[in-house]
Amino acid sequence: MTDLTFYTNPMSRGRIARWMLEETGQPYETVVLDYATDMKGDAYRAINPMMKVPAIRHGDRVVTEGAAICAYLAEAFPDAELAPTADERADYYRWLFFAAGPMEAAITNRSMGVEPNADQQRMAGYGNFDLVAGVFDQEVSSQPYIAGERFTAADVYVGSAAMWYTQFGLLPKTDGIMGYIARLADRPAYRRAGEIDDALIAAKPS
Repeated sequence: MTDLTFYTNPMSRGRIARWMLEETGQPYETVVLDYATDMKGDAYRAINPMMKVPAIRHGDRVVTEGAAICAYLAEAFPDAELAPTADERADYYRWLFFAAGPMEAAITNRSMGVEPNADQQRMAGYGNFDLVAGVFDQEVSSQPYIAGERFTAADVYVGSAAMWYTQFGLLPKTDGIMGYIARLADRPAYRRAGEIDDALIAAKPS
């Protein structure tokens, strides 16, 4: 019996948390939720009132939000060595929050056709899309992983975002970004997590 429960849908950002869970090597129970029914039911609303996945329950603690789940699991299971060292901590948190904040906002707005004008860019935390994309490309071109020479939990979240955005044409496929993605996609835990979620999708009744 495990004290770690994972709430997800295989066609969601739950894939980020699945990858992170696989990286930890810890046993966990998976609860697959349907968007139209379970996710909006009282039982899951008690877990996440936002009615979104992913979420995890670890003992009597609940964590939602992909970036928070990655950071929490890295600290909860230090033997996996996914949390930052002292030298990595600044870049780790900087780019983890960059991906969850400015980058997601810029790309979401771009995908919805929202382009802030010069005055609005001072209010928008990301400025403009081209600035965000350029800064991100420069960062992943400068070192192998987001916090330096070593893979950390921040790469699970940041890398998942880069994979998703480039897949759907929401982020340019530069040499730097695609090289970063290729390094992450070669990880056994990433491949294993994808196989689990793909199998759940294939098994779903049409």
